[in-house]
Amino acid sequence: MEKVMKLASQRAVVIFSVSSCCMCYSVKSLFHELGVNAAIHELDEEPRGVEMEKALVKLLGHRPVVPAIFIGGRLVGSIDRIMSLHLSGKLMPLLRDAGGLWL
Repeated sequence: MEKVMKLASQRAVVIFSVSSCCMCYSVKSLFHELGVNAAIHELDEEPRGVEMEKALVKLLGHRPVVPAIFIGGRLVGSIDRIMSLHLSGKLMPLLRDAGGLWL
């Protein structure tokens, strides 16, 4: 849990992902198109990825745990929450306030 929280607080936007996950790809693409400079941690490529996944299960309370998105060091949720925020117009202000935009 400590490693996940440390990584989540090191950048304005942090995505925990799995390289073969289509939902992870979608959220990473969305953020890239929005001009978000996200730190991406691929759990299937991390040496402690299994431990990190277990910590994310505890935080989220469900599986699958990816993509898990942190904005401003706070867990926002998965792709459903991000899409809801995006469609309601609340994602960009959240990203801007966290300092996560390139633009």
